[in-house]
Amino acid sequence: MTHRDLTILVIDENAIRASIIEAGLHNAGHSRVSVVHDVHGVGRVIERLQPDVIVIDLENPNRDLLESMFQLSRSVKRPIAMFVDRSDSSMIEAAIDAGVSAYVVDGLRQERVKPILDMAIGRFNAFSRMERELAEARSELADRKVIDRAKGILMKSRGIGEEEAYKLLRTTAMNQNRKIAEIAQSLVLAAGLLEDP
Repeated sequence: MTHRDLTILVIDENAIRASIIEAGLHNAGHSRVSVVHDVHGVGRVIERLQPDVIVIDLENPNRDLLESMFQLSRSVKRPIAMFVDRSDSSMIEAAIDAGVSAYVVDGLRQERVKPILDMAIGRFNAFSRMERELAEARSELADRKVIDRAKGILMKSRGIGEEEAYKLLRTTAMNQNRKIAEIAQSLVLAAGLLEDP
């Protein structure tokens, strides 16, 4: 999907400001733009539209409205660009924690919409990739730990060396068309059941 094929949702209570964002997006070649002026019930709109990117413009946000938008950001798992007229360091920090991809203070101009949108998408993709890599690394570490425990169990129960224990796990996994970590997990669980209570 190219950036021009994106479905973009603009959330803005102010129709004039929303038209600035919408014009900036149309000028950048985006044709699938929807605008919502009521922030209440926006979750249902997101559910229905399934936008690729969300642009939120808050002219004079109070803390409750910002917090509800941050809550939205945490739950939707999409790139979000947020324009606000004023902010403080705690709000900027909260925006980052909530996963807002681009948080722009006092910078709503038509010509800035496209580069900010591109940056939000880029940051979101980079962050998503890092999250995926972190989850994979954690999973590999957990697998390695359970394989080491299973090798220890085999070494002790069969009186074999570490290399032989690993070969036994690998052969069993190949024979059963399963991952070594799954075989190791089964062995560790079974050994736990056999231990004296």
